[in-house]
Amino acid sequence: RLKMELLMDQARPVGVEDLILLEPLDEESLIKNLQLRYENKEIYTYIGNVVISVNPYQQLPIYGPEFIAKYRDYTFYELKPHIYALANVAYQSLKDRDRDQCILITGESGAGKTEASKLVMSYVAAVCGKGEQVNSVKEQLLQSNPVLEAFGNAKTIRNNNSSRFGKYMDIEFDFKGSPLGGVITNYLLEKSRVVKQLKGERNFHIFYQLLAGADAQLLKALKLEEDTSVYGYLNGEVSKVNGMDDASNFRAVQHAMSVIGFSEEEIRQVLEVTALVLKLGNVKLTDEFQANGIPASGICDGKGIQEIGEMMGLNSTELERALCSRTMETGKEKVVTVLNVTQAQYARDALAKNIYSRLFDWIVKRINESIKVGTGEKKKVMGVLDIYGFEILEDNSFEQFVINYCNERLQQVFIELTLKEEQEEYKREGIPWTKVEYFDNGIICNLIEHSQRGILAMLDEECLRPGVVSDSTFLAKLNQLFSKHSHYESKVSQNAQRQYDRTMGLSCFRINHYAGKVTYNVTGFIDKNNDLLFRDLSQTMWKAQHPLLKSLFPEGNPKEASLKRPPTAGTQFKNSVAVLMKNLYSKNPNYIRCIKPNDQQQQGRFTSEMVTVQARYLGLLENVRVRRAGYAFRQGYKPFLERYRLLSRSTWPPAGPQACLDRSSQVSIPNALLSTQAQKFLLNLKKNLPSTKVLDNTWPAAPYRCFNTANQELQRLFYQWKCKKFRDQLSPKQVQTLREKLCASELFKGKKASYPQSVPIPFRGDYIGLQGNPKLQRLKGREEGPVLVADTVKKVNRGNGKTSARILLLTKGHVILTDAKKSQAQIVIGLEDVAGVSVTSLQDGLFSLHLSEMSSAVSKGDILLVSDHVVELLTKMYQAVLDATQSLGFSVSSPSRFSVRFKEGSVAVKVIQGPEGGGNRKLICKKKGSNAMEVTVR
Repeated sequence: RLKMELLMDQARPVGVEDLILLEPLDEESLIKNLQLRYENKEIYTYIGNVVISVNPYQQLPIYGPEFIAKYRDYTFYELKPHIYALANVAYQSLKDRDRDQCILITGESGAGKTEASKLVMSYVAAVCGKGEQVNSVKEQLLQSNPVLEAFGNAKTIRNNNSSRFGKYMDIEFDFKGSPLGGVITNYLLEKSRVVKQLKGERNFHIFYQLLAGADAQLLKALKLEEDTSVYGYLNGEVSKVNGMDDASNFRAVQHAMSVIGFSEEEIRQVLEVTALVLKLGNVKLTDEFQANGIPASGICDGKGIQEIGEMMGLNSTELERALCSRTMETGKEKVVTVLNVTQAQYARDALAKNIYSRLFDWIVKRINESIKVGTGEKKKVMGVLDIYGFEILEDNSFEQFVINYCNERLQQVFIELTLKEEQEEYKREGIPWTKVEYFDNGIICNLIEHSQRGILAMLDEECLRPGVVSDSTFLAKLNQLFSKHSHYESKVSQNAQRQYDRTMGLSCFRINHYAGKVTYNVTGFIDKNNDLLFRDLSQTMWKAQHPLLKSLFPEGNPKEASLKRPPTAGTQFKNSVAVLMKNLYSKNPNYIRCIKPNDQQQQGRFTSEMVTVQARYLGLLENVRVRRAGYAFRQGYKPFLERYRLLSRSTWPPAGPQACLDRSSQVSIPNALLSTQAQKFLLNLKKNLPSTKVLDNTWPAAPYRCFNTANQELQRLFYQWKCKKFRDQLSPKQVQTLREKLCASELFKGKKASYPQSVPIPFRGDYIGLQGNPKLQRLKGREEGPVLVADTVKKVNRGNGKTSARILLLTKGHVILTDAKKSQAQIVIGLEDVAGVSVTSLQDGLFSLHLSEMSSAVSKGDILLVSDHVVELLTKMYQAVLDATQSLGFSVSSPSRFSVRFKEGSVAVKVIQGPEGGGNRKLICKKKGSNAMEVTVR
């Protein structure tokens, strides 16, 4: 009934849900259809399997568990167009067809890309399995969003929550489709925003969240004030954003960091470094002059620099010197030059930008440490790309240039995989085809990224060449090379063609991008591409006592100092984009094309002219024409055969159809019936898999004898898999504990009556509080390493059977016996002198150390001891001897006796069977040869 109601609702669509069915097909009808649907709150429209998403600028009641449940149970076209439908197709393809996926979300700034990525993530998290470990992984992946948004997003003129960095997340799944973890790659944080924002914009969210959400105690500890207008790096005009609760978001960020795995100390240090950036902006610099009249600079008020020093464990005098002067090395000489106020302000801002940018990189790296997947496990991958949109501002600088370059490359991926590749495939297949014309933006990508004659290459060349270098010389080089390029303009090229354009400045150039013309001001291009920080500042930061701040500046370590110039910002970004493109091409793409309906972020307002421009540069009409004229479904030969070969007798079963049958079975089953029963058997097995507990050995029986061999193999593989899962989740300490317990089992199981009681009790090692007794610690010597066992034992007098208390220390090299009161070593025995050990088979803790004739302690004979932890003590002694000699052999000679053999000789270590039952016991010690003793208890 529910399905019928849903399908009846589907029978009354608003406009055309899939533009492939649009009639007539032209630009005007396409825009009108989008507008009609948008005004009726239908924000999603299809082009085949591509989703067009128009930003509603409001919360719509079309998300959440109810809608997730709907879309997971229906195929792509059964319900209304929705981002959930695309996410479901991608996930099911990954799970069922074993195809790595990527979700490409594109559009200009403010079109809704970040929200789209979060919807995809939430859908996949909801449908991809349950369980304590799975839920923990999902929660960590989801909670990475608020953390990265806080530190990487900001309010801009066009978007209240604009991503000021690029993010690509690979979510990794196991063969069942359950998430294992992931890895995040970040691209070029817009760090210039740290020190300067345009009118009407804010700095990164975290600064406002911290000031609004921190309690009085935290603010005092960070030496901050709640008032945002106090801070020079925060735009006082825009301290709040409509619909955004900074205080609540701050608490959410703290919670998210805890869920991901940040410790309280790590969170505190992150906030301290964030506060440091704010306080740097309040360091006021003033003009000073040296005695010779050379302009210099100094700190106006020492209070701010003093507070920074106290919080970060920095020498405030050294910090002031690093801000106001620069040390240059020429050969073996060091020359210190003073900085004027402008230069010192540049140094201060450069330091603030570098601290924040490196902090952001550290946060991403720390998140990856928590969500990473082990290298040995085979994984399926779904990539989600949420990257800054195409930007055209009033003043476009280096940041907009690289952002738009990245968008050019993403547009190129879309063109090649949806417009170019499909048409070329039809041509190769000999299918009659009328070519659909489209704009190939490869010429623009080449203009920017050509390795020898591209704009980025020219920028690097100008940054690296000797002589006088400036933004003007860089622009002159561009004009010389590209004045006749069809997608490049400048004042020089316009003058040559006698064009008059008052919008083109003397320090500007213009690129005719796929999304429109953008004029870039070259002022600052050289500095931003160099991205250099004075060595004095790096070294000062490295000297900080603050662990996190110090770790952000490894090059400040004089031992690690290098005169080698690091790669420029442009080169690093270009290389990162190349890796990203390679990653995207290796996966099956799923497209979400986001559109901004108006520039005022107003709900319900659809500006046709603005949407038309976006539809043109996104190539929506061309996309519709190719999909409309092409085939609805395409698949390569190999995956097609793998999926559908069961349907034909000529392709199934494969050669040797009895491979899965038990060879002892004489059953003869027709191929079709065999295939059906095999499928039924595997599906039933999937539903009735036993628990993943390693001690659970249950397994469903095969329904027919012909499946016995396959069933046994599947049982073996499943058991191996769950054992590996169990081992992978163990910490190194747990692994060591289990190894010790396994060794104890091999030595004592079935031979020592007290062994069963020792199994559930963890081996502690220290039973005397060694950490609080420095005298005993000194007995072991520095080179011995850790004490393996520290225990109170009783030493048995072989003459009269009386006992006296001793402290026994077992190290990797010695057994040390000391008086419990004097804490002085009385007997020190090297493990190489321990020829063997004798223990009884009863409940007691009696054991004898047999010493070799070469031992310095042999004059006293073998040593007889009693320990309450004899199983642990002798297990660890056995392992220590094994490690020391690395030539120990072990064999069981009878149920009540075992031997330990050394390469240099063999000594029997006897477990002597005592009498059954209770009663009085009498100790008898007999000398056996020169270096052995028999101990009997009666």
